[in-house]
Amino acid sequence: MRIATLTGPRQIEVQSAPNPLISSPSDVLLRVKSVGVCGSDMHYFKTGRIGDQVVQYPFTVGHECSAIVEDIGPAVARVHKGDLVAVDPQLACGQCHQCLAGREHTCINGRFLGCPGQVAGCLSDYIVMPEQCCFPLTSDFTPEAGTLLEPLAIGVYAAEMLPEPQSKSIGILGAGPIGLCLLSALKWRGATRFYVTERRDYRLEVARRVGATWTGNVETSDAVGDILRTEAAGLDAIFECSGDHEAFAQALHLLKPGGTLYLIGIPEGDFISFDSSLMRRKELTVRNVRRQNGCVEKAIDMVSSGHFDVQAFETHHFPLTETQAAFELVEGYSDRVIKAFVTI
Repeated sequence: MRIATLTGPRQIEVQSAPNPLISSPSDVLLRVKSVGVCGSDMHYFKTGRIGDQVVQYPFTVGHECSAIVEDIGPAVARVHKGDLVAVDPQLACGQCHQCLAGREHTCINGRFLGCPGQVAGCLSDYIVMPEQCCFPLTSDFTPEAGTLLEPLAIGVYAAEMLPEPQSKSIGILGAGPIGLCLLSALKWRGATRFYVTERRDYRLEVARRVGATWTGNVETSDAVGDILRTEAAGLDAIFECSGDHEAFAQALHLLKPGGTLYLIGIPEGDFISFDSSLMRRKELTVRNVRRQNGCVEKAIDMVSSGHFDVQAFETHHFPLTETQAAFELVEGYSDRVIKAFVTI
C-alpha cells in the first residue's frame, strides 16, 4: 500500500509499505477514504513535536479520517464489510482508573492514531483499528462529513463543559476548524451570544455563516475594547482555540470576575504564561480541553439532524500523492483554506 510519511521537518514523501493485517478478533481492516489535515498534524510537520511527543523519522501522521470497512475480525458485530465509518483515533485500554472513571481520553495506557511513539497515522491506503473506534455512518454521509466528525466531537465535548450556555456570553478566540466546530456545537446546545476573534477576515466570514453574532479581527481593530464596550461586565466564558500567547492575555482581560477560560488550542512551545495578579483578582478558572472523550456519536447526531454546515469547512481536496502540497497550503493559510482533505 501507499503511505504519506514525514521524512524530516516539512518533508512528506509517498512510499510503499506492507498492507496491515487483522491480528485481534475485534480488529477492523479499513480502506481509508478521506483524511483531514489538523492543526496538531501541522506541529509535527513544522517542528516534529508536541511537548514530549517527538517524531522519529520516518513517521506517518493523520488522525481525522473516514474509511470503508474492508474486512473484520471474528468478534466484530457493530460494523460490516462495505460500511462507511468514522474513526475515533483514541485507542483506550478500558481498564485503567481513568477509563473506569469515564475519562478514556486521558487513559494512562492510551494510544492515539498518528501520535509519535504510539500508532502510525491514517495517511495511507489501509489502517487497522479496533471495533470500538469505528462508527458506522448512514448513506447520506460523505467521506468528508465523516472525517469532520473527529474535530466536531472535540467541539461537542468542549461545549458540554459549559453549563447553561444559552444564558452565557461566550468568546471564541481563533476561527480555525476547531473554533468553528465549537461554535457550531455551542449553537446546537442553545447558546446565542458569541464573540469570535481571529487574524484572518475570511475565517471571520465563515464564523458569521456558522452562527457568530459578533466578529473582530485582532490585527486590524481593537477587538478586545469593542467587545468590552458591548459587554461591559466582561464575558462569562472564553474558549481559546488558537494556541496563540497573545490570545491568552486577551482572554484574561475579556473575562468577567468568576469567568472560565477553556484552553483547546495547542501552543507551539511547552510553556505559557498568564498575568497571575489579574487571574487572582478576578478569581478566574482555567480548564484544559483534551480530545473528544466519547462524543463521536453525539457529533454524528448533530450532523444527521442538519445542525452542522459541512460545506462551510470543505474547502480543499488533494490526492495522497499531493499530501505535501496539502500541508503547505494549511501551514500558509493559503487560498482561504478552512479544512484541507487528502482523498485516498
